[in-house]
Amino acid sequence: MDKGNYTFMSDESQKPSSKRKIIYICAVIVVGFGVGTLLFYFINGESFTGHGKGGDEPDSVCSIPGVEKFDCHPDRPINETECLNRGCCYIPASDLTVKDSDLIKSSFLGIPSCFYPKNYRGYEIGNIIKDSDHIETILTRNTSSGFLKDIWNVHLNITFIDDANLRIKLTDANSKRFEPDVPLHYKVTKKQNELYTVELGLDGLLSVKRKATGVIIFKTKLSQLVFSDQFLHLSTHTSSSYLYGLGEQKEGILRSFNWMRYTLFNQGDLPVPHRNLYGSHPFYLVLEPNGNANGVFLLNSNAMDAVLQPAPAISLRTIGGVLDFFIMLGPTPTDVVKQYTDIVGHPFMVPYWSLGFHLCRYGYFSLDKTNETLQRNLDKGVPIDVQWNDIDFMKRYLDFTYDPVSFANLPEFVDNLHEKGMHYVAMVSPGVSNIEEPDTYPPYDEAAKLNLFVKDINGSDIEAKVWNSNLTVFPDFSNPATPPYWARQFKRYHSELKFDGIWLDMNEPLNFMNGSKYGCPENEIENPQYLPGRPYPLRTLTICMTAKHHSTIHYNEHNLVAYREAHATFDAIKEIRQKRPFIISRASFAGQGVHSGHWSGDITSDWEDMRYTIPSMLVFNMYGMPMIGSDICGFRLNTTEDLCTRWQALGAFYPFSRNHNDFDTVDQDPAAMGPNVLKATKDNLYTRYYLLPYFYTLFHRSHVYGETTVRPIFFEFSDDKNTYNLDEQFLWGPALLILPVLHKDTNKITPYYPKGLWYDFYSGEKFISEGENRSLQLELTEVKIAVRGGYILPLQIPANTTTESRKNAFDLLIALNEKQEAVGELYWDDGDSLDTYENGVYNEIIFSVKNDHFNSTVNKKGYDTTMNLNEIKVYGLFKGPSSVTVNGQSGSFEYRKPTLVIKVEKHTLLDELNIFWNY
Repeated sequence: MDKGNYTFMSDESQKPSSKRKIIYICAVIVVGFGVGTLLFYFINGESFTGHGKGGDEPDSVCSIPGVEKFDCHPDRPINETECLNRGCCYIPASDLTVKDSDLIKSSFLGIPSCFYPKNYRGYEIGNIIKDSDHIETILTRNTSSGFLKDIWNVHLNITFIDDANLRIKLTDANSKRFEPDVPLHYKVTKKQNELYTVELGLDGLLSVKRKATGVIIFKTKLSQLVFSDQFLHLSTHTSSSYLYGLGEQKEGILRSFNWMRYTLFNQGDLPVPHRNLYGSHPFYLVLEPNGNANGVFLLNSNAMDAVLQPAPAISLRTIGGVLDFFIMLGPTPTDVVKQYTDIVGHPFMVPYWSLGFHLCRYGYFSLDKTNETLQRNLDKGVPIDVQWNDIDFMKRYLDFTYDPVSFANLPEFVDNLHEKGMHYVAMVSPGVSNIEEPDTYPPYDEAAKLNLFVKDINGSDIEAKVWNSNLTVFPDFSNPATPPYWARQFKRYHSELKFDGIWLDMNEPLNFMNGSKYGCPENEIENPQYLPGRPYPLRTLTICMTAKHHSTIHYNEHNLVAYREAHATFDAIKEIRQKRPFIISRASFAGQGVHSGHWSGDITSDWEDMRYTIPSMLVFNMYGMPMIGSDICGFRLNTTEDLCTRWQALGAFYPFSRNHNDFDTVDQDPAAMGPNVLKATKDNLYTRYYLLPYFYTLFHRSHVYGETTVRPIFFEFSDDKNTYNLDEQFLWGPALLILPVLHKDTNKITPYYPKGLWYDFYSGEKFISEGENRSLQLELTEVKIAVRGGYILPLQIPANTTTESRKNAFDLLIALNEKQEAVGELYWDDGDSLDTYENGVYNEIIFSVKNDHFNSTVNKKGYDTTMNLNEIKVYGLFKGPSSVTVNGQSGSFEYRKPTLVIKVEKHTLLDELNIFWNY
């Protein structure tokens, strides 16, 4: 009889006497125990019970605090007999009260009734090999996990990447398993002063600690590892319960450790709480007790759950692949994100025009309506850079087409946009129609000839239903021949319609059927023993998990479809236009920020969803996707004037700023919604356009260094616990605090100001905070902006397009700190050419203030342009100066308390400036 049929308890304080051991041995023989089990108990001196409930004795192996219980039976329904067969403890707990119907609406799993005992030895550690660069060993399974097809020999390899990063990889020692082939950009370097220590004992305890503080970053019992063919499970303690990340959910920024489950599996359903959404990013960031930060990335593309429990600890459960962890030691939150993007890739450099305002809706239904909507907003003075169209502009919803009747003059319309300095974005979905007349529709004909479509289990093209009038088939982007085919479609399309950017929708991939036209086979791939997320089959609203890709099945490939499509599209557009690609994708995977941005999908026009857009924006910046936004005023259902007014004000500060809504809703473009919406739009967009040089510099830093553009408050104030759960206010870079109204029927907010000196962006009014909330009154059309003391912001006089605003003069805003000092920078190139930074075709200007002296230094002058200056504003002087000199000459200035304004129209940013103010 296998020892897993019993729950065992030990009493470490009173080891059994020899006499007691003999009694136990006799009992074992009577019930038919095998020799191996007999020796186990004789050697270890452990008692046992067969009644299935442990924990009655104070020091038993089942006497474990509830918060520390790690689930040994995560597959439902929970069964006592099966629990005992796994060699685990069984004590009925709150997870038994959670029904499948509850799991549809909630992420709460409850305390596990079946949990690992203290002495569980599912895997034994072999000989440990260690040198200065790595640790290596083999784990050998010695009892069944309860999951089908255990991997009995697991190879553990720990690589010390550099001083702040390491990799822990667990693979099948005997067979190759699926691993996502996304490019990794890290390099193993010589270690000088590692921030961490790694300990691995023969008992299977693996820990990573921060060397300076001893804080545990990652601590797991490898003896409790589950590594089977379709279920891999590893639990680790975290350094605190301040954790952020774990995919895309409609949640606040801070994840809950109250036995909550977060699922990562791309799906195209509506955003509602406690449901996995469009993106899978198996990365999380944790703040340690002293404000240091660390991060963990699991490189795995299979469907997975992350379960957080109050220990605090996290259990990561995936249904395929391998366990490939990257651990980042920061020590700041910004460092962690930079280290993460150093691994998965830095974000693409955005074209400058994409930072303007975008206008769209599903349901123009004609070019006349598109043009009418655009024109009424232009006539009202709304700054607009980009016009979009949704699927209604296509010919019968066919990719790479436009309707020859309702949108007959679309190419001319786009050409006219270009003449106005504006741009156009067209939509493409990943599926193509397979019912067109032969040789009339190249997107199908070419792929069919090359056999590029995803197959069903029998080898035929898998047929699904998306927007096409009949059936849809899907190009297999994992096939090396697909990207060149995809590029040919874009090249043909661009020859007809000179689009500037591409919108990738429905690329989870979504399927209005569940599986395929002919269903899916009933097997362990379609119905795994453990089902992440809601109790629905994985094929729900997508294609069969058994569908065949180039080298694997959809079960492994599903979360990679959008990544691969974005990569292929990026390369195609880059080659065709010879300018920076601009791509917005609905679905996403880790590292996709290298190729695309994201928007938060089909959100609803209500106050709750407007609030959700801020944490969405913040976490995607942590994922290395800084070009992120949401449909301003909401996509689904009718908005209201007050909601849309507040939302247009907020949306002016999304990185991706677009108004977009559904076909069966009211017109919600700014000019259609009334004077308040119009005023909120114009006022805040002019502020946005004024700030774009600063914002563009942040995107440059994101592209080159992997930093965030929009960031949570704690990124700059990680030693202040009051900032850890703030997600109704946010920062642009280190210097600008954005404070919107997000609740109905109020004009009052009480935002938190971290310790320091802050200024009202518009008035220069100074506020010294000791770390406190401050009550503010806002007009309906207003967003408050606070400037952090110590920073210099490059600004540019705004116009109604970025094309025109880039011709205008620059201003500088100096916000002095308590020491009367400040720093800043400006990155400037032509805004659209490829690889300007890499080729040195840019200007970089460094600003500083110290000892009443402003200095502007041209650090790099590689872009031939005019950068005229207008004025410099200084906030925070103790008093007005008696004189100002500019490069040694008497300067024109005005002191309007609390602001000093220095006129510098005769100067440019391409000349060094030295300005002194004297008292």
